[in-house]
Amino acid sequence: MVVIAHQADPTSAKAAKLKHGSAVDAKSRRARLLGVPQSKDQGGPSRDLLMRSRNVEDEEEEEDSQSEDDEGDDQIMIDVAPTTIIESDPNTIDDQPPPMFAPLDESAAPSSKLKTEMRSIPIPPHRMSPLKKEWVNIFTPLTEMLGLQVRMNPVRKCVEMRTSKYTKEVGAIQKGADYVRAFALGFKVADAIALLRMDDLYLDSFEIKDVKALHGDHLARAIGRIAGHQGKTRFTIENATRTRIILADTKIHIMGSFQNIKLAKDAIVNLILGSPPGKVYASLRTVSARLKQRAI
Repeated sequence: MVVIAHQADPTSAKAAKLKHGSAVDAKSRRARLLGVPQSKDQGGPSRDLLMRSRNVEDEEEEEDSQSEDDEGDDQIMIDVAPTTIIESDPNTIDDQPPPMFAPLDESAAPSSKLKTEMRSIPIPPHRMSPLKKEWVNIFTPLTEMLGLQVRMNPVRKCVEMRTSKYTKEVGAIQKGADYVRAFALGFKVADAIALLRMDDLYLDSFEIKDVKALHGDHLARAIGRIAGHQGKTRFTIENATRTRIILADTKIHIMGSFQNIKLAKDAIVNLILGSPPGKVYASLRTVSARLKQRAI
């Protein structure tokens, strides 16, 4: 019997040894990166190292797959088909008929009636007699011009008024109250009725003690300076400033526009503080000249 011995190929053995060595070197590098000590018996990494490397590879694969899924979701969200914009023809819009609405019911329409209001204006005792004498001239403009209901209450010493179905203006009752109040302060009916015809007229009242505390003869002289000889100074101030002034003891009432009231009040204040009437007249001449220029 003949036995033939085959001799091993040295090149194949050397290639296998190099392949095994490269695999061992790769595992040892991975172990060094992971910080796991190598076994002393073998040149390659230990069993624990291999398990940990496998776990790391599995985690890397899971992260790669999850990132791929997220990218797919982003693509799904981004790749949305754009909405188509339909452009309308302006000619077709102009050709369409206007919308038709049904008429509003009378019950649903807002009511044009004014809310009923009532005012009570007190009258001083010394003005009750003039009120009774001029009552016809007082309530006639209130009822005809403003459409108010007016009555005089002699027991309570006041004039009561309220709105009615004939009242058209919202501020009618306020105008009527100012008109009656002006008569109660001492103005004539012909002057007070201007409050009903004009919108820029106001009433202003103040006392001499508001300007300067005066007593006795000093107060009497201040009142005399304001009134003048036979009321000459008061008339001059009224004509120069286009106002009406009532001097009732220590109280002064002025009726006019806002700017004219201020001019008249400045002149009266100067007289109270002791300015001579001649100086006040000079300032009033300048004021009257300015008012005439503005009127022109």
